[in-house]
Amino acid sequence: MTQIAAALTRRSLLFAALTGPFWRLKPALAASKAADPAWDLSQEDWRKRLSADAYRVLREEGTERPFTSPLNSEKRSGTYHCAGCDLPLFSSEAKFDSGTGWPSFWQFLPQAVATKVDFKLIIPRTEYHCRRCGGHQGHVFNDGPRPTGKRYCNNGVALRFQPA
Repeated sequence: MTQIAAALTRRSLLFAALTGPFWRLKPALAASKAADPAWDLSQEDWRKRLSADAYRVLREEGTERPFTSPLNSEKRSGTYHCAGCDLPLFSSEAKFDSGTGWPSFWQFLPQAVATKVDFKLIIPRTEYHCRRCGGHQGHVFNDGPRPTGKRYCNNGVALRFQPA
């Protein structure tokens, strides 16, 4: 009986290790908590505040379809703000055309974003979100231009552009 129990335990652990990441494919609501209590809103309040697409991205960690954001072609000087709480996140000076279909930046503004590890696609990625309201913005990759070598790949619907 002990050998059977041990085998079941090993099998259960192996199954959990191999399939565990797939259980996370369903987006988690409000996965990132707001750092500022004033922005710790209920899901109902967020739904009232945001468009359906912005809610899906910012609060459910969704991803918009590539090449759909008008911000991809935005070339003016200005600042990109969080669409959830209006915190300035990126300067237009750090924007570049990555060819990926999403607005991309090589650097965020000081104290603008926080990160966490995301296993939704099994391989760990670094997700970043608005430091103030916790809204999901996108993922950061190590294939960006100098001087940082980073590519902050942002969902356009999670941003609001403020011209200079």
